[in-house]
Amino acid sequence: MFQPIGTIHTPYIDEAPYQPLKDDKGEFYIVLQETLTPALEGLNHFKYIYIIYFIDKLPKTEVNLNINPPWIENIEIGLFASRAPNRPNPIGLSIVKIKKIEKNIIYTSGLDVLDNTPLLDIKPYIRELDSKSDANYGWLNFENEEDKGHLLLHIKGIPH
Repeated sequence: MFQPIGTIHTPYIDEAPYQPLKDDKGEFYIVLQETLTPALEGLNHFKYIYIIYFIDKLPKTEVNLNINPPWIENIEIGLFASRAPNRPNPIGLSIVKIKKIEKNIIYTSGLDVLDNTPLLDIKPYIRELDSKSDANYGWLNFENEEDKGHLLLHIKGIPH
C-alpha cells in the first residue's frame, strides 16, 4: 500500500479545474515530509515536475468502465481512453512548473487538485524523455481549427 510523502495545498476546497492552469490565481505548494527533504536535492534545476497524488476526496461511487466525456456530445469511450478521475485506483498526475523550493516546500504553478490532497511522488519532467513530438489527439475528432481550439478550452477547463 502507498503512504503519502507530503500534502498538496491549493485554494480549491470543493471543486478544482480539470487540468492544471499555469497562470491560475492563488497559492499552490507542496509540503514534503521533513524527513524526505534531502530527496529534493537537485530538483531546483528542473523547470517542471510530475506530481503524483491520491485523489482521496472523490465520492465513493462505482467505477464506470465506459464514460461520456462531459465536454463532448454523443461520444462513449473506455475509462482508460479518458482522464476521468473516478478510476479503479484514484491516482492523479499533473505536470506543474516549479516556482521555488524552500526547505521541504515546493511552490508551483496551478494544480488541479483539492486542498490537502495526499502526495504520493514527485518526478522531474525531462523534455527529451517526456515530450513526444508524434503524439496525437486519439479519439478526439476536430472538424476544423476553430472546433479544435474551442474543444481544447473545454478539456482544459478554461472558462470561455
